[in-house]
Amino acid sequence: MWLFLAFLAVPLIEITLFIQIGGAIGLGWTLFIVITTAILGTYLMRQQGLRTIEKLRSSMNELTDPTEPLVHGAMILFAGALLLTPGFFTDTIGLALMIPQVRSWMFQTVRSRINVTGFAAGGQGPQRHPHRPDVIDADYQDVTPQADEHQGPSGWTKP
Repeated sequence: MWLFLAFLAVPLIEITLFIQIGGAIGLGWTLFIVITTAILGTYLMRQQGLRTIEKLRSSMNELTDPTEPLVHGAMILFAGALLLTPGFFTDTIGLALMIPQVRSWMFQTVRSRINVTGFAAGGQGPQRHPHRPDVIDADYQDVTPQADEHQGPSGWTKP
C-alpha cells in the first residue's frame, strides 16, 4: 500500500513543483536546474561511491562489520538515481542523501530498530581471532603423499 502511495504521490508532487517553480523562474532556468542537478548527481555519485567502495574494501580486509559501508553505498546509488530523475522533489531528496551526515543519521535510525546477532566473513579461509590477533583460526588437511610399494605407471597411458 505504501509503495502504491509513493508511486502516486511523487509524480503529483513533481508536476505541481514544475508548474509552480517553472511559472516563477521560466522554462530556461527550470531546464537548466534539472540538467545541472543530473550532472552534479553523476559527479557526486562517482566521488562518494569510490570512497564508499574503499571503506567497504577496508572493512572486508580487517574482517569488521561491512554493514555501514554497504548501506551507504546503497543510499548513494539511490540518491544518484533520484538526482538523474527530472524533478525538484526527487532532486532535493537525492541531494540530501548525498550528505554523509544525513546518511549516517538514517543508518543509525534504522540500525537502532534492528538487532544483529553476529557476523561471519565467509568461512572458507583462515580467520583471525577477534581478541587475539596472533591467533589464526583455520582448518587443515594433510596432503603428504602416501608411500606405495608399486611405483609403476599411473595408468593413464598404455605400455
